[in-house]
Amino acid sequence: MRAVIQRVIEASVSINGNIKDAIGTGFMILLGIEHDDTIDDIEWLSNKIVNMRIFSDENGLMNLALKDVDGDILLISQFTLHSSTKKGNRPSFLQAAKPDIAIPLYEKIIAQLEHDLEKKIGVGIFGADMKIALINDGPVTILIDSKNKQ
Repeated sequence: MRAVIQRVIEASVSINGNIKDAIGTGFMILLGIEHDDTIDDIEWLSNKIVNMRIFSDENGLMNLALKDVDGDILLISQFTLHSSTKKGNRPSFLQAAKPDIAIPLYEKIIAQLEHDLEKKIGVGIFGADMKIALINDGPVTILIDSKNKQ
């Protein structure tokens, strides 16, 4: 699994011109799922996300996690995170999981994040044409790949 985590002041996802979900302070996360991702990837990634200390403390240092700032998560599925651009100019998405594998894993990571964060998270709709609006705070953007744990 690959995640692009953006620390935000606010973020929202709209579908067909209607806001589906919105958050205030927290993380807007783009999530790519590979065909060989497992529950282990979900548990590891959720733990990393919830405990990542990238919010400023009273001294201006990045020492606080989501729970410390009562932050929220907006999670958006994005298969294009697994694109390969090695050949030609048209990306290949062969590493991205097909919906029959990706949707159950997407639903499981939503449940895992809600469990670990101890509250509901905002989400898009898997496979929908979504419009994302956000105000990146910092900007702070972190890339995480569960295949690169070390």
